Amino acid sequence: MADKAPTVAMEAVLKRSCKLPDDTPMIKGYDFNQGVDLQAVLKSYLNTGFQASRFGLAIEEINRMIEKRLEPQEVEDDDDFIAGVEPKLGCTIFLGYTSNLISSGIRESIRYLVEHKMVDVVVTTAGGIEEDIIKCLANVYLGDFNLPGKELRQKGINRIGNILVPNDNYCKFEDWLMPILDQMVLEQNTEGVHWTPSKMIHRLGKEINNPESVYYWAYKNDIPVFSPALTDGSMGDMIYFHSYRNPGLVLDIVEDIRRLNSHSVFAKRTGMIILGGGVVKHHISNANLMRNGADFAVFVNTGHEFDGSDSGARPDEAVSWGKIKADATPVKVYADASLVFPLLVAETFARHADELTALKKKD
Repeated sequence: MADKAPTVAMEAVLKRSCKLPDDTPMIKGYDFNQGVDLQAVLKSYLNTGFQASRFGLAIEEINRMIEKRLEPQEVEDDDDFIAGVEPKLGCTIFLGYTSNLISSGIRESIRYLVEHKMVDVVVTTAGGIEEDIIKCLANVYLGDFNLPGKELRQKGINRIGNILVPNDNYCKFEDWLMPILDQMVLEQNTEGVHWTPSKMIHRLGKEINNPESVYYWAYKNDIPVFSPALTDGSMGDMIYFHSYRNPGLVLDIVEDIRRLNSHSVFAKRTGMIILGGGVVKHHISNANLMRNGADFAVFVNTGHEFDGSDSGARPDEAVSWGKIKADATPVKVYADASLVFPLLVAETFARHADELTALKKKD
């Protein structure tokens, strides 16, 4: 007995494996002996494992959206038309993102997509609107996560993670916005203009008249931008102050929810790309409930589901609500979008840029 290992231990450690299916991918990363080929590095992520493989799956899912979007569509005489929504695309792509991404350099990746009309519907927060406009008026700067809040407050410097925004930027924003709000009230009272958050954003994109702005291009390309929580930020602060000096502005969220849902209901197919969580994630997902689920979905965020939050919920939870189709292949990448979104754009939209911009010219 002493010279033989216990049977129970040997059976436990040396348990025989069942054969995996022949098409099971093997784990293999990029070999830098082949030189530096960034496209090949990103392609290797699919078989690297962990979140790299999720990233690879996200590339495939977005490319499926693009493939369907590029398919020629025939509009039949009996197709439904409502609120300016035409079912003429093979896949209507919804893009959602939180305000911090506009504060960061991800703004430029988002602007690229909107500038070239590669997405069809945008949903963001109040900060996602105002921070874009503010960047056209003044600069923001790189700081550090560890800068003390008390000292920054005394200096009139606001911190978004490791990004610094001088408070003077918001003063400039107020000076720019107030005359526009005055004009909106005037048009409401004299011309009967019925304002909604999306119509206001459209107007701001026209007024900023700056090609660095996401919403300038949304205005130019007639891409609707929805922000159901438009008052939750500096925009709300300015609307609040303006209500004292020139009261009466009304923003109708009911018209906007009908318009947003119509983009989902009357689409041939839909794809969701959602960066971050909160209201943007749920607003797009809930719109897709109206069609019994999106056909494609990619979530990029760092949230976890243990607390029951919608932000952290995996795509399968959305399937249970009918917000993603049961036969879809949605992907969630657990990552900071500032790291991965430019790479996703590089391997998807940018790689199909010629085809997508040709589609824009046809419009």
